[in-house]
Amino acid sequence: MWQRRAFLRAAGAGFAASLLPRQVAALERNELVFASAVQTANGSYGAVLLGEAGDVIAQVALPDRGHDVTISAQAGRGVVFARQPGTFAVVFDPAGQAAPVTLTSPAGRHFFGHGVFSPDGRLLYATESDFEAAQGVVGIYDATDGYRRMGEFPTYGTGPHEMLLMPDGVTLVVANGGIETHPDYGRAELNLDTMDPSVVFIDRRDGALVGQLRLDAGLHQLSIRHMAIDARGRVWFGCQYKGAPSDSPQLVGHASMDGEITLLELPVETLAGLRNYVGSVAASSDGAAIAVSSPEGNLLVTIDAEGRRPVLVDNLRSGCGLAADGAGFVASSGLGALVGIAGADRAARQFDFQFDNHLLRIA
Repeated sequence: MWQRRAFLRAAGAGFAASLLPRQVAALERNELVFASAVQTANGSYGAVLLGEAGDVIAQVALPDRGHDVTISAQAGRGVVFARQPGTFAVVFDPAGQAAPVTLTSPAGRHFFGHGVFSPDGRLLYATESDFEAAQGVVGIYDATDGYRRMGEFPTYGTGPHEMLLMPDGVTLVVANGGIETHPDYGRAELNLDTMDPSVVFIDRRDGALVGQLRLDAGLHQLSIRHMAIDARGRVWFGCQYKGAPSDSPQLVGHASMDGEITLLELPVETLAGLRNYVGSVAASSDGAAIAVSSPEGNLLVTIDAEGRRPVLVDNLRSGCGLAADGAGFVASSGLGALVGIAGADRAARQFDFQFDNHLLRIA
């Protein structure tokens, strides 16, 4: 986590001097900092850094709706990615000492809202679509050279969404949602009858496929979207079902690099409450618990990762963003709420902006 002294040291006097006195005070009293894309009260889009008590520490403007944020302490930069099928990503300095830089995806590509830095902060990887070929790619950007796009390698599937770096620092795990999109058709889903979702492990050094895992063929309309990694190195994933609304498949599972992929058997009432849609997945600070959210069902579910069973169910209208927060989690909503769940000791806060789907604890 960004601890307050480390954050101020990284930010420097120039950043502190640019803040209002109340913002300086907020930095001094906060141990944790969270980031999220937002929509402001006047309808514009941006991203915010929030202190643990909900103080707005810094903001950056976006040209359109953002989705997720990634930040590298080594690079000293964060990146907000456009919501799919957007074509921009905004690079910003969490310390406020450099102006934001807007990246544009190359011709024939669009972003999927997610990305991750290499451990040394020198490279940025982004999930993208080669939309004419209906194939996913990982775009590679040189963070030491103005985020010049160096190349790409395949995700071995269609519709890649969230991407994480495994604990080995070498392997990327990508959730191929299996859904074809094209900017000419907005967010229309073009291949629901032939979807092919998968979880893939890729060597980031050369783009080689390490492994690809699929659920049963009868679940091909279960789009795998978001992920988190537990204490054992298992990749937990949440799904969004694109089949008949009357169906009720399981929506949460985990995969591993040794070739295992399995779905949890959530209780009927919990599964029904998710309404065939998992919006975000997060792991607790110790990796012992997993939280999933459903803004469609206004539901937040905390799962014991070792016992593979839900232990807490909370309600939050339009709740989607999740991040680890001490002993529990903090959740954000599309209605501007920020609350603690599963043992997090924090008072609920209400903001005049709307949180987008994801919340990042800066590390």
